[in-house]
Amino acid sequence: MSVAGSDVWLNTPLPPMEASGTSGMKAALNGVPNLSVLDGWWIEGHIEGVTGWALAENDVKDGGDSETLYKKLEQKVLPLYYNNRSGWILVMKGSITKNAYYFNSHRMMRRYTTEAYNR
Repeated sequence: MSVAGSDVWLNTPLPPMEASGTSGMKAALNGVPNLSVLDGWWIEGHIEGVTGWALAENDVKDGGDSETLYKKLEQKVLPLYYNNRSGWILVMKGSITKNAYYFNSHRMMRRYTTEAYNR
């Protein structure tokens, strides 16, 4: 299902407080790259510059380091978005092909069944 949204999904929970990550996964289904801390599902889903971008755990500890976030936006995300449209589209496609393909309800139920319910 496509929804109106954003061009990049910013997610900065304090590690290890990321829940299941369904909002980031929904963004991926819609071709929206993630910019998130390496916590929860994003540890598996993150491929720097291919599916989106990561902020290290130290970047968001104790209220966050806005300077690091702004640096990532200024040096990586915004130049790609404004100056390299075909590159941005490749990251959008990477988000769909790598994350939306792999992180889905079938996988979730399979893991719940094998790792939680059948133990």
